[in-house]
Amino acid sequence: MRNITVAAIQMKCSTVVEENLKKAEEMVRKAAGQGAQVILLPELFEREYFCQQKRYDFYQYALPVDENPAVEMGMRLAKELEVVLPISFYEKDGNVLYNSLAWIDADGSLLGVYRKTHIPDDHFYQEKFYFTPGNTGFMVFETKYGTLGAGICWDQWFPETARSLALQGAEVIFYPTAIGSEPILETDSMPHWRRCMQGHAGANLVPVVAANRIGREDVEPCEANAGQKSSLIFYGSSFIADETGELVQSASRDQEEILIQTFDLDQVRDNRLSWGIFRDRRPEMYDDITD
Repeated sequence: MRNITVAAIQMKCSTVVEENLKKAEEMVRKAAGQGAQVILLPELFEREYFCQQKRYDFYQYALPVDENPAVEMGMRLAKELEVVLPISFYEKDGNVLYNSLAWIDADGSLLGVYRKTHIPDDHFYQEKFYFTPGNTGFMVFETKYGTLGAGICWDQWFPETARSLALQGAEVIFYPTAIGSEPILETDSMPHWRRCMQGHAGANLVPVVAANRIGREDVEPCEANAGQKSSLIFYGSSFIADETGELVQSASRDQEEILIQTFDLDQVRDNRLSWGIFRDRRPEMYDDITD
C-alpha cells in the first residue's frame, strides 16, 4: 500500500497580491493540517484574472521563477510543512513570457517548471496577448509522494495532455484552473468542463485533481484597456476524480473550500494494468492525430 493524500484549494482572488498570498498560505496550512501531502492552488492565484483585458502594463507582472513571490512562498511552505506544491505563476524568461507551473518538492526544492502548452484566445480569456505557448513539452516529476504531472487550465480540454502525462508515468494529474462564465456565448460550461477531465481520468486510469477560483471579477473602462468594460464570474466546482473518472470530492460554485482525498497508488496501478489500456494501444495507427 502506497497512499497519497491530495488537496484542491478553491479560493476567491482580489486585486491585492499580498492578500491573495496570505489567503493561499492560510489555506495551504489548513490542508496540510488535515493530512494533505500534495496541495493544488488555482491558476494565477496571485491576483485577479488579468487576462480578461489587454493591457501592456500588465506585462510587468511576469517575473523569473527565482523572483516570483508565490514561488518563494511555495518553497518556504513546502519545506516547513513537508508538502508538494505545484505553484502557478506568470513567468518571464528573457524576452519571453509564459503561463507556468513551478513544481516544488516536500523539501522545498524546485524540481522544474512546466509551461502551458495550449493558450486560449476568446472573449475575456485573452491569454495569447500575454503568454507564448510553452516550450517544455508535457512533464512529470518524481516527488516525495509519487510521480506527478499537470496541465494548466486550457490544457485540460485536450486528451493529448493527459495521455502524454500518463505515458510518462504520472500517477496523479493536476489541473490548476481559472474558468467561469462565457458572457458572449451565454452558456454554462461547467458540466462540460468537468466531464472532459473525468474522461481523461477514466481513459487513462489516473486520478485527476482540478482547482478553480470563485467570484465575480470586473473590468472598468480606462485608457490602458481601450475603454473595455466586462466581468467574469468564476464558477468554482473544483473536484477530485478517481481513476475511473468518478467524482470523489466536489466543491460548490461560490464558496472557498478545500477538497482532500487519499488514493492508494499501488491499487490504482493494479487497476490500470488490469484494464490493458496501455497494453492494447496502437500508436502506429494514430498518425492522423499529429498530421
